[in-house]
Amino acid sequence: MKRSMVGLATAALLTGLAACTPAEKRESDDADARTATSAADFGGMEGLIEAAQAEGELNVIALPPDWANYGEIIERFSQKYAIKVNSAQPGASSQEEIDAAVQQKGRSTAPDVFDLGQSVALANTEMFAPYKVEHFAEISDAFKHPDGLWVNDYGGYMSIGYDSAKVPTIAGVDDLLKPEFAGAIALNGDPRQAGSAFSGVMMASIAQGGSPDDIGPGVEFFSRLAAAGNLLAVNPTPATIASGQTPVVIDWDYLNVEQSKKVPGWKVIIPHNAAVAGYYFQAINADAPHPAAARLWQEFLYSDEGQNLYLSGGARPVRADSMVTRGSIDRVVYGGLPPVDGAATFVSVDQNEAATKYLEANWPPAVG
Repeated sequence: MKRSMVGLATAALLTGLAACTPAEKRESDDADARTATSAADFGGMEGLIEAAQAEGELNVIALPPDWANYGEIIERFSQKYAIKVNSAQPGASSQEEIDAAVQQKGRSTAPDVFDLGQSVALANTEMFAPYKVEHFAEISDAFKHPDGLWVNDYGGYMSIGYDSAKVPTIAGVDDLLKPEFAGAIALNGDPRQAGSAFSGVMMASIAQGGSPDDIGPGVEFFSRLAAAGNLLAVNPTPATIASGQTPVVIDWDYLNVEQSKKVPGWKVIIPHNAAVAGYYFQAINADAPHPAAARLWQEFLYSDEGQNLYLSGGARPVRADSMVTRGSIDRVVYGGLPPVDGAATFVSVDQNEAATKYLEANWPPAVG
């Protein structure tokens, strides 16, 4: 799964009821909002806020409360703008976000916005609406579509989290093949559908001598883990970690760090020879039932407030460099992020596409 949940919630979770009745809508409001490419098309932020409050609701999907601090982000947005947030399927994968949008197209329950792993995002750009937030120019060209079809929002490094009270010390990827880790290791999702799992396989590939151009060694590594009986057929969740069912978890550092706050002895490492970094992709559904609220959500996420809320969840906000320069980042939290020893490895758009095709053909026979 993209998220750290096993099952999918079938009913929407309502979060943050609106504190006031939405204003009367003009018939042309939806059409105007759907074609808006910046707040200027609403006459500025005040106009955008007014249009979003007239809609009164926002539909989000695949945002677990304990993932990158989304619980607080949703609550803060709802309270700030008096907009009801409908949070559906918090445990969904990136692909399941897209599937939900296709299945619910034209309905009031369709997702307004997406938060996607790289592979799924780049395969579905025709479903996105272009929009440039106020701080668009501060985001590196490498982390956004030039027209704002998608923009990276937060990221981190692939890591190994483990319960030091239950398993031996882990210094690197190779340690996971040891017999002491029989039935202990969990990967967060299917790498063909989930961004976290994709990056976990890429981390293993880099550690085994592969590269962003060659994910093959990573697939072979997981094949060996499965053959040794070390790889669990379980997606890790806070519950499986707390119970000891998944004492070793390969996942983003911000998710593993969150568990270290809850589980005594939970340690987190970013392999020094395989520091794989990655960002998630934020996008607006072109068929969003609440197009103005979707655009206001984007503005909130990329504001200093929204970016610092990601940071509070252990994630690295995409605007971090500019916020450091501007003095608007939470320096205490930023300074406490897990250290990275070694050069970061990023997977390019083309490399991601090639690796995804390789996984589609080779993951099932190798790992099952």
